[in-house]
Amino acid sequence: MFLWKSIMKLPVRGCAAVAMCAATLGGAQAATVYTGDVIQGKRVISQLDVADLEPGKKHSFYFQGVQTGTGQYWYLPVVVAKGALPGKRVLLVSGVHGDELSPIDAVQRTMAQLDPARMSGTVTAVYDVSRPAKEGGTRMWPVAQSGGFKIDLNRVWPGNEAGGNAPTRHAGLVFNRLFKPNADIALDYHTGSTGIEFTAFIFAKMSLPEVRAMAVLFPIEQIKSDPGYNGTLETAFIKAGIPSLTIEIGAGRYFDRRMIPMFVEGTLNVLKHHRVIAGAMGRTSKEAGTFFGDAMHAVRATEGGFLELRVDLRDKVVAGQTVAIQRNSFGEVVREYKTESAGEVAILHRDAMIEPGTRIVEILYDSPDPKCDGDGCPVAEADYVE
Repeated sequence: MFLWKSIMKLPVRGCAAVAMCAATLGGAQAATVYTGDVIQGKRVISQLDVADLEPGKKHSFYFQGVQTGTGQYWYLPVVVAKGALPGKRVLLVSGVHGDELSPIDAVQRTMAQLDPARMSGTVTAVYDVSRPAKEGGTRMWPVAQSGGFKIDLNRVWPGNEAGGNAPTRHAGLVFNRLFKPNADIALDYHTGSTGIEFTAFIFAKMSLPEVRAMAVLFPIEQIKSDPGYNGTLETAFIKAGIPSLTIEIGAGRYFDRRMIPMFVEGTLNVLKHHRVIAGAMGRTSKEAGTFFGDAMHAVRATEGGFLELRVDLRDKVVAGQTVAIQRNSFGEVVREYKTESAGEVAILHRDAMIEPGTRIVEILYDSPDPKCDGDGCPVAEADYVE
């Protein structure tokens, strides 16, 4: 009795959720933690447990991430559609890179179509995960120390909330307190980086039946069977036992109105597959004629100069085919680039001026190497683009 009376006397800001305080002091499993702050009408949380939320409604929060250099915080917008009935918990993530905008629109449009009163389970949407990169319009998280440098947030998952630099700590907070406790399934939405354009594309660990079943539900252009890469969010989810996909929606910095509907339709198909929502299944990879491959061949620039592409996305190519030529500032052709592999064009470098070492074209193909069966061929760090 003394313990409960003491809890009841705590100020709202010190313990905004009385039930949370009781659970914490009693040694029970932690639940949603409200900091007591409100930003633009949205309550701030430092930990989420969707089981705490009222069923049949949508809930909006700011999640408190890592501190900035001045002691403030980076806040992530979170929207939870909590179904009236129990069911699967699906997580939709956008904004791991700051220049990726189509994912935000795709997830927002998906959430707008959900009616929690008619749902079973929960769909949690998280936006602007790399908030400082988003604010600066850059791909990577800018770190202030040592004169300033940038870190790819999609190389540090699942992070370490108690150690490492700011983005590594941020990843740890987000993964441990927001993502992992609220996901049975996770979809991670991306685009190509600034200057690089993907097809409507998915990376998927196709040896996992749960992952394959989701991937083929998207009416998109290409799917790569992929082993994943340490540090990416998809790989962190899969290691945590959460089936996950990496989704690529064209190019960065704008809303791709052609591709976004493909991924909204595919996401809704995934929700129908897991019985979170009802309704007839939409188009899938079968209707879309999706191209499947398990390997990527990168054609890299060996010279500096101006690029003239001779192929476009989804073009089918043969080994030895010219994919680009390069001219110098005098207009002289200095290089002709050819592909060593047959397949389908998956990624293009759209910037006209390029430096040596730049990936200019990537070809998706089906490798004859038996080592690539199942999860696909491993990709070198320099060629990994998630």
